[in-house]
Parts: sequence; C-alpha cells; structure tokens
Amino acid sequence: MLEPIRDFITGKEIDNVGSEASRQIFEKFLVEKKGFKKEEIQVAVPLIVQFKGEDYVSSIDLIVFCNDTPFMAITCVAGSIGSYEREILAGARLTYEFQIPFAVSTDARNAVIMDTISGKTIGQGIDDIPSRETAQKQLASMEKRIYNPEKRKGEMIIYRSFNMEKINR
Repeated sequence: MLEPIRDFITGKEIDNVGSEASRQIFEKFLVEKKGFKKEEIQVAVPLIVQFKGEDYVSSIDLIVFCNDTPFMAITCVAGSIGSYEREILAGARLTYEFQIPFAVSTDARNAVIMDTISGKTIGQGIDDIPSRETAQKQLASMEKRIYNPEKRKGEMIIYRSFNMEKINR
C-alpha cells in the first residue's frame, strides 16, 4: 500500500495512486518554473456530462487561471500522453460556458499542447508549456469563445468515452 502524499497546490492529503505522482511534479513545475501562483491552479475541477439522459460526474485534473480567466485545462497521466489528447480537448471545450483556450496532456516529463478552438497541436514538450507572462500576453488579445452548441452533445459523448476510469469516482 502506498503512503498518502500532500497535494502541492491544495495542501490536502491524497492517495498516491495512478497519475498522482506526475500531477504533483507538474503542479510544482507550473509554480516554480512557469510562474503561476498556487491560487491560480484549481485541482480536480468537476465536470458533468450527459449521456442518454444521465449525468456522469468526472473532473479535470488541473485548470490554470491567469487574471481570473481559465487559460489551460490539463490532464496528468501515468501512461501515454497521446492517449489522452482528445479527452482533455473535449474537457477544455465543456468545463465552462466559454472554452478554455489551451488543452494539455502531460506525464510531467513530456506534454502535448493543443489550441482548444482549432483542436490543433501547437506544442510538444514540457518547454512549450506557456509561462504566466506568456499567458497574460495571450489572454489580452483573445476573445472568449463558446463551443458550438450543436456540437456539445457529441463532445460530451467523446469526453465520456475517453474518461470512463474517472467517471463516478
């Protein structure tokens, strides 16, 4: 049995299972190397998607804010980061009324960064994660965009399909 660990952002004691080790490393990276404040990083942000008339409760590992605006939705994984790209892209489109501009899949050693609006990969590797300074500049020229309401239902199905292990935890 693994010893519980203290979450770097929240300070809460948590079970050290699955991708938790990579999430802790990445949380520290965001604060210590990329300049975000702990208060700007939300952990395990709830996301409810509907499928066949039922609610499925899940969560986004991390959402990074800058100037009170969601900037990056992040999934931290223990396996292949490529397997989770589509899941976090859907999550970034669905979590709030407006899309979160960037979606990131990471194992804390490598990362894939996607533009949520276009769905295209815009960076690969941990060094491509935007800093807080870059986030401020980018957000100053970005407009908030709602995800196409006609596509939301399909995006919920995609998110649920890729996210089955987190559902109802």
